[in-house]
Amino acid sequence: MEAQWHQLSDELGPEKVILITEPEIGLRAILVVDNTAAGPAIGGIRMAPDVTVDEVFRLARAMTFKNSAAGLRHGGGKAGIIGDPDMPIHEKERLVRAFGVAIRDIVDYIPGPDMGIDEACMAYLYDEIGRVVGLPKVMGGIPLDTLGATGFGLAIAAEVAEELGYVALDGARVVIQGFGAVGTHGARFLAERGAVVVAVSDSRGGIVAPDGLDLDKLLLWKADGHPVREFAGGTSVFHDELIDLECDIWVPAARPDVFTSANAATVRTKVVLPGANIAVTPAADEIFFERGILSIPDFIANAGGVICGAVEYAGGTATQAFQVIEEKIRANTREVLEMARRDHVMPSAAAFTLARQRVVEMMGYRRSF
Repeated sequence: MEAQWHQLSDELGPEKVILITEPEIGLRAILVVDNTAAGPAIGGIRMAPDVTVDEVFRLARAMTFKNSAAGLRHGGGKAGIIGDPDMPIHEKERLVRAFGVAIRDIVDYIPGPDMGIDEACMAYLYDEIGRVVGLPKVMGGIPLDTLGATGFGLAIAAEVAEELGYVALDGARVVIQGFGAVGTHGARFLAERGAVVVAVSDSRGGIVAPDGLDLDKLLLWKADGHPVREFAGGTSVFHDELIDLECDIWVPAARPDVFTSANAATVRTKVVLPGANIAVTPAADEIFFERGILSIPDFIANAGGVICGAVEYAGGTATQAFQVIEEKIRANTREVLEMARRDHVMPSAAAFTLARQRVVEMMGYRRSF
């Protein structure tokens, strides 16, 4: 867990970088609380065998900007547990509970679900520390992964892109990398708006059908635990083969740095719609801009999950959460894209300017002594 985060730190943060090791339990974890000017940091926990300090810091900063852009009373943070998310459930529960014990006193961090960590894990954490978002419905939570809060927000951002003339959703061909909690719901909500999903992938490979996948059957197949590459309705492919598939909307909904300077020039799409944070490197973003590909900033497009979590934490309902998601993502996406068009800058630059200004302004109200 060698850290290079200090090379990326600035006046905004991070406020805390905590490395957690419990050898007897086998727990190795990372917690970054980036900025709490707006209030206690909300950010998910991801579990992966190769998660790093740098990755968690970059994700924590994305959460700072995401929560700021969404106008939430929360700062940004992120956590990572190093491990296989497919480990036996009893082992996973043991690690998650141990992580909860380790962060019990870090009260300015409120955990939520992320890649490899689901609502059941949030229930274990709530039992240990009493502060989480994304609880199961039976515990009074708004199960954002079950309802598809992030995927719903992606569809709203896509609607704004359509309104501004970047893409037509009816008949739009969609590629989704990361057919999990975000990708499956993103596919469903985009399909409801007339889009056609032509390729998806999960951690074990992908499937392509140029005329469109039978989404209802594919969702059932995935829900039964089958890898999408074995679905009978298309051609099995490797992950990298999705990169240059011709489409109208490309949704990276898995790991960071999907698009880099090494592959951005081969991408053939009209819109990049990130369901995952930091999926597009700055170099790739510049290439997309030069090529006329709309790259919607991640922390604008995929804010649905954390907005849902904030509404849950404040005692709201699922109906209220989806209303707030639509209102905030529609307004923020339009503001950012119109600012970028007016100022002739990349959408990411416009989004960073918007979010950073809000964070700096909020920091001005905090005690400095």
